[in-house]
Amino acid sequence: MAHEASETPGELDGLLRSLKVWSPDTTELRPFDPDTAPPTPLPLFTAWLAEAARAGQPEPHAMSLATVDEDGRPDVRVLLLHGADADGWTFGTHATSRKGRDLAAHPYAALAFYWPLLGRQVRVRGPVTAAPAKAAQADLHARSTGALAAALTGRQSADLASLDELRRASEAAWDQAREDPATPAPTWTLYRLHPRSVEFFQGDPDRRHVRLEYRRTEFGWERRLLWP
Repeated sequence: MAHEASETPGELDGLLRSLKVWSPDTTELRPFDPDTAPPTPLPLFTAWLAEAARAGQPEPHAMSLATVDEDGRPDVRVLLLHGADADGWTFGTHATSRKGRDLAAHPYAALAFYWPLLGRQVRVRGPVTAAPAKAAQADLHARSTGALAAALTGRQSADLASLDELRRASEAAWDQAREDPATPAPTWTLYRLHPRSVEFFQGDPDRRHVRLEYRRTEFGWERRLLWP
């Protein structure tokens, strides 16, 4: 057992050293001139998201959401962006889930998008508010039957006794979602992150990465460059 444990770190180190970043065979590092960036971040985010989709980036609307719990301990997970406008970036989850509880304790969060096919990242930070229940249910019911079934299964982040218990609950939720697509999911909540800073990162083959950060001030958005 000790021999196996001693070899594992070396195997991992070897694997990590063998992995390539932004291989020319798969990644196109496009030039990015921050002087041409729009005065507000949303148009640039929309353009970059569309370019990632056109480049064939799988699930370009997937993002990491970072929160902290009531004791200040951080957590992060991947979920999907539901929308974005001048007021903020939106996503959905159960208010009773771990991230829902985190946001109730500390309504401030960070998002991160990563599109490796273009060597690009976008980071968004700011306070978070919950939309009215009516808006949350409308957003949920505009999505797929599977999304409604998952929401109706509920109990997100709670301890699970067995996969069989999950199967039974999920099957019942799928039946309900198919029979009544307007079924409400009471704990489902639509959250909006109101950005205070938005950073755009463009990778460069010579490691002279371009980082442009938008910061919200009382007078509107200001832009500044950051060292890579």
